[in-house]
Amino acid sequence: MKNLKYCLSGLALSVAASVSQAAEVEVLHYLTSSGEAAAINVLKEYLGESGHTWKDFAVAGGGGESAMTVLKSRAISGNPPAAAQIKGLDIQEWGDLGFLTDLDGVATAGKWDTLLPPVVSNVMKYDGKYVAVPVNVHRVNWLWANPEPFRKAGLGIPTTWEQFLDVAPKLKEAGVIPLAHGGQAWQDATLFEAVALGVGGPEFYSKAFVDHDEATLKGAEMINVFKTFKKLRDFIDPNASGRDWNIATSMVINGEAAMQIMGDWAKGEFTAAGKKPGVDYVCLAAPDTSGTFTFNIDSFAMFALSDDDASKAQGKLAELVMDPAFQETFNLNKGSIPARMGMNRAPFDSCALASMDAFEASSASGTLVPSMAHGLATTSQVQGAIYDVVTNFFNSDTSAEDAVETLARSVKAAQL
Repeated sequence: MKNLKYCLSGLALSVAASVSQAAEVEVLHYLTSSGEAAAINVLKEYLGESGHTWKDFAVAGGGGESAMTVLKSRAISGNPPAAAQIKGLDIQEWGDLGFLTDLDGVATAGKWDTLLPPVVSNVMKYDGKYVAVPVNVHRVNWLWANPEPFRKAGLGIPTTWEQFLDVAPKLKEAGVIPLAHGGQAWQDATLFEAVALGVGGPEFYSKAFVDHDEATLKGAEMINVFKTFKKLRDFIDPNASGRDWNIATSMVINGEAAMQIMGDWAKGEFTAAGKKPGVDYVCLAAPDTSGTFTFNIDSFAMFALSDDDASKAQGKLAELVMDPAFQETFNLNKGSIPARMGMNRAPFDSCALASMDAFEASSASGTLVPSMAHGLATTSQVQGAIYDVVTNFFNSDTSAEDAVETLARSVKAAQL
């Protein structure tokens, strides 16, 4: 993002997204798995019912890297979409470039400040004004398990890393892949941050991935994190390289694998497959993280438009995202929980209710932490540097001691 600043900033004041119809809203997103597609179709339908037109711009790739590459290309060419799925500190960077529009009129009318918890609303604002709207809150530190392989092997589902490392070899001996995983950088980082939170705790996690404290990044605790992380490689099948996350989830659904550590968007896949929590699958906090909550917020940032009718349609889209009916239906399909407070809990299943309770408890106890792997804890530059170190380590013979030294250097360089 940083290297785009000079070429984009000159365009920002003069460029607005062009639309072929006055009430058309082009939306760039990467919600393309079965559960995600069902969720986003809800918003398409709601916008259509309001009299406006949704122009879909879907870019596959669960981590969003491909979508962001396309967005940058569109922005450089002077033709950004009306709305784009952007998260975390990247919203601030696009705000710095001057491309985002002011949603305060919609937000004030909808009383967003009273409906959103501060940890959510702060991410949606640039320079004190709303420029994005949240669709949900994801808990990232989940372990998803198919109970059948555990029953057959006479094993319990692990709640600590010590238990995991005891159970996983026994599952492997029984002919079951212990851990479903996709060998993509963002998935490696998702697994790594769960290990870091479980091994080091929330204070350690925040020092490392929010504050980027050098002593923490290359200290003894981080070495221990990397060592634990590397041990998990033995329990992933050899065909994991390049596998999409939802394919890994399907391995748990069909019993080929016993567990997956993934955000609660994985639940959308279980739901789409007709599976029931507590019966066909179990949701638990990732090992040693039961008192914490790693959050990820999906949101749509709104780009400045020159056409008044298009701007009104864009504002309607933002309004609909915060509507309680949409927040409920979207999150039931996506597997996440509503960003909006005060929602009726009755339609949500046990996993969602557990997530809601954990979010509130972690907010109160100070153990709520932003996801590094999903762009909430740091900038895309630092995140990319961590991705590289983590993935290279996980797929090589590099020692944990060498990895933490590289991590500290890479994070420092990415901040320059």
